[in-house]
Amino acid sequence: MALVSEFLGQLTLSYGGEKEPKFPTVVPVRDFDRAKDAARIETAIKTKGKNVQSYEIKSRPKTLTRLKNFNRKLSLQDLNLALKGALSGSLEALMLGLMKSTTEYDASELKASMKGLGTDEETLIEIVCSRSNEELVEIKKVYKDMFKKDLDKDVAGDTSGNFAKLLLALVQTKRDEPSNVVDYQMIDEDARSLYEAGVKRKGTDVATWISIMSQRSVPHLQKVFDRYKSYSPYDMKESIRKEVKGDLEKSFLTLVECFENRQLYFANRLSEAMKSKGAKEKVVTRIMVSRCEVDLMKIRSEFKKQHKRSLYQTIAEHTKGDYQKALLSLCGGDD
Repeated sequence: MALVSEFLGQLTLSYGGEKEPKFPTVVPVRDFDRAKDAARIETAIKTKGKNVQSYEIKSRPKTLTRLKNFNRKLSLQDLNLALKGALSGSLEALMLGLMKSTTEYDASELKASMKGLGTDEETLIEIVCSRSNEELVEIKKVYKDMFKKDLDKDVAGDTSGNFAKLLLALVQTKRDEPSNVVDYQMIDEDARSLYEAGVKRKGTDVATWISIMSQRSVPHLQKVFDRYKSYSPYDMKESIRKEVKGDLEKSFLTLVECFENRQLYFANRLSEAMKSKGAKEKVVTRIMVSRCEVDLMKIRSEFKKQHKRSLYQTIAEHTKGDYQKALLSLCGGDD
């Protein structure tokens, strides 16, 4: 693990005009040397994967361009094939995930969740309901480039009913941009509409819930949910549990939790995935890979605050081997 420690000490953080500040644990490296790094990766692969996880995590570039042009000997396709040959199982899935940009990884996971017979609703809900409007816009573009299909058409073909309507409304990315002006009248109207469409009546007017939750800005919705408690004897999450079930319930709950605190949502997902004796490695891998360049540092902070122990310690307890070493490297340190 010395390679990882050495490299992490060289990392620099650049916000580069991002609309939302980022709090990653994996960031671009200063003085990147393609030829030198390519040679070191090839050496690691030739030793049947020893140190591959350490080196790849520390050398992951911001975009695939840098990997595509490492040198003539090592193309991205060659690198992926070599990793597949050297690794297996959860470590292989994690390393191949790190070969993609964050957006490409999300697009690939969405595609995999709808591939073949049956749908992986858990993955579909997590990604579609937790990504910001800006992230979803980019995911749709990359999905089209990678698979020559529209994400909304694939979602429509693989889901049904109100669950499909909610996901499609989110994928259409019609959410309002945050405003400096607080519209208290609209906040009150939306809170009352949510109440009257659910708890107040027999049966649920799901269309109203979908419309408000897929179109209003996140700061607005945070105020709506607070105002909602003045109308309903239950908070928004309790109301959802009483009014709808199944995948629709999970989707609405994910939305509300992410509107309230997205990093806490991921922290709780990681905790739940590692509660059992055998960690749900697919969930752990997906969150660690997809958030390490986005907000994993803040997820770490929320994890420690909520669960009274660090994410690093929890990973160390519930995983093992090289997969564990790779996850701990992505984690970026103990709290």
